[in-house]
Amino acid sequence: MQILKGHWQLILITLVLFLFWNSVFVVPLKILIVYLHELAHALAAILTGGSVDEISLSPNQGGHVIARGGNRFLTLTAGYLGSLLFGVALLLLALKTEADRMVLGVLGGLTLIVTALYIRDWFALAFCLATGIAMLGAARYLSVQANDLILRVIGLSSILYVPYDIFDDTIRRSGIRSDAYMLAEEFGGPTVFWGGLWLAASLAIIYYCLRHGLGENSNMSFSGKRKTEG
Repeated sequence: MQILKGHWQLILITLVLFLFWNSVFVVPLKILIVYLHELAHALAAILTGGSVDEISLSPNQGGHVIARGGNRFLTLTAGYLGSLLFGVALLLLALKTEADRMVLGVLGGLTLIVTALYIRDWFALAFCLATGIAMLGAARYLSVQANDLILRVIGLSSILYVPYDIFDDTIRRSGIRSDAYMLAEEFGGPTVFWGGLWLAASLAIIYYCLRHGLGENSNMSFSGKRKTEG
């Protein structure tokens, strides 16, 4: 009962996401998580000495990054786990700080920069432009609570989507050309081995986030009081 009382808002958001998971309403969120997945690939390539030529997204929740150089192992590994870490970070920033508007604004600005530098195809261009502008607009004109809610929804969507995506792409359909498939080609081992490692790592990250990040009370206050550690 204490869990329900202290975290009923996050539980409600999770239930709503589950309820509408296969509906068109959640598709933009899923594509946003794919964007974070591709962004994590790109950042890993750049941070390990490589460069990025293109980031692409498709309406069927796919995408790719064309990169040159960098650490191939880290770049391939960064996609699923990186997008999960983005989601966890956004959720914890929403829960623990008052910087909701700034965080969403920075994410929106980063999205527009990424769009200008690396997006080439029309769907990804339209999606990322609309997303970046919407985030900047929300950060500028909506309340702190509304920005907090947006960050929570994005964070929880990533936490729900990434483990399922890892399982579906690398274990249930291990024959498709996924990140784990390419990692197995280049570094050895079966696809399901790498997918299994990523799945275990993702679940460990989620457990740590929920166990140590939520505190006793994660509910938003609508009274204007500052957030506390519970």
